[in-house]
Amino acid sequence: MSAEPIWEQSVMEQPKQQDPIDLLIALEKASKTPIRPEYIEGMAIVPPTPNDNHNDGAFKLAVQFYNAGLELAGMGNGYRAVYKDNGTAALLIPDFYVRRRMPTELDESYRKAHKGWYPIDMIELVGEVTSTNHETDTGPKLRAYAAAGVPVYVLIDRHSKTAHCYTNPVLPGDDPTEAYYDTDTKVSLGRPLTLPAPYPTLETAPFVEG
Repeated sequence: MSAEPIWEQSVMEQPKQQDPIDLLIALEKASKTPIRPEYIEGMAIVPPTPNDNHNDGAFKLAVQFYNAGLELAGMGNGYRAVYKDNGTAALLIPDFYVRRRMPTELDESYRKAHKGWYPIDMIELVGEVTSTNHETDTGPKLRAYAAAGVPVYVLIDRHSKTAHCYTNPVLPGDDPTEAYYDTDTKVSLGRPLTLPAPYPTLETAPFVEG
């Protein structure tokens, strides 16, 4: 795995009126290579380029959901979480997910209005596979998903060689950085990870590099 640094840009350095979506668009335009930046807890984050084990494993997890009859499993879309005032709280591109619904006309209108980002309430289960910036998935992203009320967060932590199923999101107040998941089911990578119904037990062996 490469040791590429994570690129972060403080939103505090940007004009206060700038929408985080426009900030990410500016970062994409400024980059000499293709990037997919995200926005979490006031920071624009450009993850390092994932390696083949990351991409192959994430795809095989998405296929496990699909093969279990969950046809709304997928990859690739970006989702927007909001504050109570409807301001942008987070812009997230999960490695895989299971949606509640196919995009409706309203969802597509939302995506057009927010320049490519779907509403996060479309998501029933979300999953991430860590790269060299593993702290992002285990900290800010976990809190962002919990604050948005995503019921299940599956995390493949290749750094600690563990797989997690987080459930029961809790937002104790108005601060999304205080959000957490009350339950963590944890196994070593390579062992099956039990998920709540109606989801399958996930085989995590694809992440054990021989």
